[in-house]
Amino acid sequence: MHDLVIRGGTVVDGSGTPAFTADVGVTNGHIADVGHKLGPGRREVDADGLLVTPGFVDIHTHYDGQATWDPYLAPSSWHGVTTAIFGNCGVGFAPVRPGTTDYLINLMEGVEDIPGSVLAEGVPFTWESFPQYMDALAAMPRALDVGAQVPHAALRFYVMGERGADHAQAPTDAELTLMADLLEEALRAGALGFTTSRTTKHRARDGRLTPSLSAREPELFALARAMNRAGRGVLEVNSDFGEGEFPALRAAAEVAGRPLSCLLVQVKKTPDLWRQTLRQIHAARAAGLDVNAQVGCRPIGVLMGLDTTVNPFSAHPVWATLRDLPIAERVRRLQADPTLRQQLIAPAREGVPSIFAAELSNAWPLAATAPDYEPESSGSVAALAAAQGRDARALALDLMLADEGRGLLLHPFENYCDGNLDAVHEMLTDEATVIGVADGGAHVGLICDASAPTYLLTHWARDRRRGPRLKLEFLVRKHTRDTAMAYGLADRGLLAPGYKADINVIDFQRLRLRAPEVVYDLPTGGKRLVQKAEGYRHTFVSGIETLRDDSHTGALPGRLVRSA
Repeated sequence: MHDLVIRGGTVVDGSGTPAFTADVGVTNGHIADVGHKLGPGRREVDADGLLVTPGFVDIHTHYDGQATWDPYLAPSSWHGVTTAIFGNCGVGFAPVRPGTTDYLINLMEGVEDIPGSVLAEGVPFTWESFPQYMDALAAMPRALDVGAQVPHAALRFYVMGERGADHAQAPTDAELTLMADLLEEALRAGALGFTTSRTTKHRARDGRLTPSLSAREPELFALARAMNRAGRGVLEVNSDFGEGEFPALRAAAEVAGRPLSCLLVQVKKTPDLWRQTLRQIHAARAAGLDVNAQVGCRPIGVLMGLDTTVNPFSAHPVWATLRDLPIAERVRRLQADPTLRQQLIAPAREGVPSIFAAELSNAWPLAATAPDYEPESSGSVAALAAAQGRDARALALDLMLADEGRGLLLHPFENYCDGNLDAVHEMLTDEATVIGVADGGAHVGLICDASAPTYLLTHWARDRRRGPRLKLEFLVRKHTRDTAMAYGLADRGLLAPGYKADINVIDFQRLRLRAPEVVYDLPTGGKRLVQKAEGYRHTFVSGIETLRDDSHTGALPGRLVRSA
């Protein structure tokens, strides 16, 4: 008898082959059979009319801190994610010397917009080495599997001290040897990769650039040789991809003999650079290297509201008088005082511009019932204001005051240079790409893209109106088997006998995203943006139900995944 039988569902098995109707039998945490008229199960789930897919494997999250206090890792676990990998972009919390945690918190706060007070209170820092950090993760029950990567910034700071926080400082030969030895030790202990940041977008809260920004060839190659000796791990890179950058990364990957995974987004300043980088990736693949690009499935967009990190009035001196008030008082004053509203929407004095006030032609109201992440220009705040004969700033304020001050505006700043998702379609359909960039656990007051798996299915397979859609089977494979194999996790991402029983049962017809909302559930009462879904009937991790009808069951079967 099986432990679980999911009967009569439409199976999209993760291989990319056409969907078929079948039962899925689970025994001892693994898929025992996929077929018809399977024997009885101790528990049976009627999946008639429902999709049955592998659990989603999210290879780009920043739950390095949250994973030490939150067993559910929401929002990701609300969206069918059964494996989450963090330590990306060169930032994280191990290794770390006692008494030096402030810098790593400062860096994570600046790079990933996670409040320092939340991290200082929530992360226990009971470890020093990276293997000890992994042991701490392994000891904590959780609802989904997690994997950790070694962050370049933490490794550099651990070995070089304050010098390591300065990207212009080069390590000595002795420091290079120690960095390499520690990386090899971490990889042999099960770290899934080594990550580095080489983008000027990444700065600590105090303004310092990320420590790994300009790491030179001796440093890159010393760490690459450590990966080669260990014979494990992925080299993950977030880079601006300026002149000569990809060849340097390709050379490091050749030395490492390990897969290279590069974040790829469309940026406004150089909207076609991603295509150039992708061509370089294809050339490397043609030469026999294991290289991929991590891409997103929707615009990377800042959410602007009266309780988020930024809004169109963030730099206005009048906003400074409201910023530190409780949100309810902020809303009350703005609703009750027309003079205050007028002062706020008036242009700030010269030299104190808002960083977003001039961008209202590239900001859209985000509907509460059906959030639209591929909006048309005619629906922007500026366009709506012009049609109504109103000031765009006044309309923006009214939109954010809606629903008791919970209204949000979407400001897409990457992956939307052409005012549509055609470039994202091109990225998604390229054979050299895998799904990434959702950043679960990061940018908690700015961005909420951890809902990407749900958006991937609903928008691209069912709802898109402004361009071609994609086959459901292709999309599921892209975010299950493909992402799993990008990190060598060969035991998951496929509904076939012998594979790990990480399974979603989805009511695809009613699957939808709810509107993002601000909640105060982080340590110290810190706030974050979250986004829930409707339509996940069941999620199973190793055959144990973790989500039922979009709510956590309380079961915690997840474990730390270590490289082998």
